[in-house]
Amino acid sequence: MRSCTQFYIDGQWVDPAIPATADVINPATEAVSGTISLGSAQDVDAAVAAARRAFDAWSHSSVKDRLDLLRAIQAVYARRMQELGEAVSEEMGAPLSLGCGFQVGLGAGHLQTVIEVLETFRFEEQKGPTLIVREPIGVCGLITPWNWPLNQVTVKVFPALATGCTMVLKPPQLAPYSAQILAEIMHEAGTPAGVFNMVQGQGSVIGTALSRHRDVDMISFTGSEPVGIQITKDAADTVKRVGLELGGKSAWVILDDAAMAENVAAATAGMMVNAGQTCSAGSRLLVPRARLDEALAAARSACEGVTVGDPHADVAMGPVVSKAQWTIIQDYIQKGLDEGATLVAGGPGRPEGLTRGFYVKPTVFACTNDAVIAREEIFGPVLVIIAYDDIDDAVAIANDSVFGLGGYVSGQDRDTAIAVARRLRTGAVWVNGGFDFHAPFGGYKHSGNGREWGEHGFHEYLEIKSIVG
Repeated sequence: MRSCTQFYIDGQWVDPAIPATADVINPATEAVSGTISLGSAQDVDAAVAAARRAFDAWSHSSVKDRLDLLRAIQAVYARRMQELGEAVSEEMGAPLSLGCGFQVGLGAGHLQTVIEVLETFRFEEQKGPTLIVREPIGVCGLITPWNWPLNQVTVKVFPALATGCTMVLKPPQLAPYSAQILAEIMHEAGTPAGVFNMVQGQGSVIGTALSRHRDVDMISFTGSEPVGIQITKDAADTVKRVGLELGGKSAWVILDDAAMAENVAAATAGMMVNAGQTCSAGSRLLVPRARLDEALAAARSACEGVTVGDPHADVAMGPVVSKAQWTIIQDYIQKGLDEGATLVAGGPGRPEGLTRGFYVKPTVFACTNDAVIAREEIFGPVLVIIAYDDIDDAVAIANDSVFGLGGYVSGQDRDTAIAVARRLRTGAVWVNGGFDFHAPFGGYKHSGNGREWGEHGFHEYLEIKSIVG
């Protein structure tokens, strides 16, 4: 049993102002795996006050001092990677191979990237008679989700730290363990008191208190569109900056060539990674209409090859994070059936042989782009396949969405694939795979605003001052 009953405030582990706890449920077993304290507005006040006190000194710290701290954090993080991965697996159900692999690797990668950017980042620049100075924005409230817990925490905490900001982190209530370990890492590495603070609890309480707080200068939030909208409203009265990375319904365009079936299979398997709980997942797969039957067969075969089960076993997919999420996904699967979408693979209920745990069958539908399951973010292992007539039609379907976070194009002709990518109204497009920690990440339209990752992530936490003359 794990215990997350204290908060990290002003360089110390402290008890909550008002004692209140909640159970944390292991999604693979449905058993209680630990306890978390639920913070209050009083805890937020204490954490923000500590961050405000620490801001003057940390905002004037040297680049060398910040690099020294980041490298010290990196050393402790490397030593505790296995422990972090096991925590991720236990809290949100990722297979150990994913938790101890890519989940933890993302945090390590963002930390290394921040170090690389900070080594050469220009905080001052002379433009004619004007000195342009980039200064830390102040105290930041960082609110993160449960689906990629280390990725979403590290992509906020480390750039804020590198740019001279102080912060209060509000980790996800459903996945608190990895954030607790990260706070221990920050402490062991020697982070100055008040620079990094963490309060666990309910988003409706802690997130609201941070968003409305007059001594918080910025909110960075990753999560659902409705919550992002509410945070923006809550922050409006104090005119603070709000950075949002919200939902997605990303299109994956498969070009008509000899690799079409192979690319469909790869896209289908890719959708099921992390049980489909990825905001930029390619959840709308667009295929040539003339080859729809071939595409459906390839998707069915790939889906049936996705092993589901105990995260400690050799499986490709574990459970989804909670009973509530499982129920939402089941409702969407039933909605697809009720709408008349063609069920290609999977369907309602748990996979065969799994009677306990929040497991979902990897599911594929064929439908049109006006179906509810093609319009709304399901956030589970449910893929929809949509036929297109030609490239113009594919681009029109891909862009016919309120979201614009991610996009994908797969095809043997790279020039054609790049041309399609240029036409997609979305913040990032992956062409034939690839990965880059320095590539800016963020959304168009209802998928949010601002950019994280790499150098662009630094600018989120900086104000610009002009010194003229």
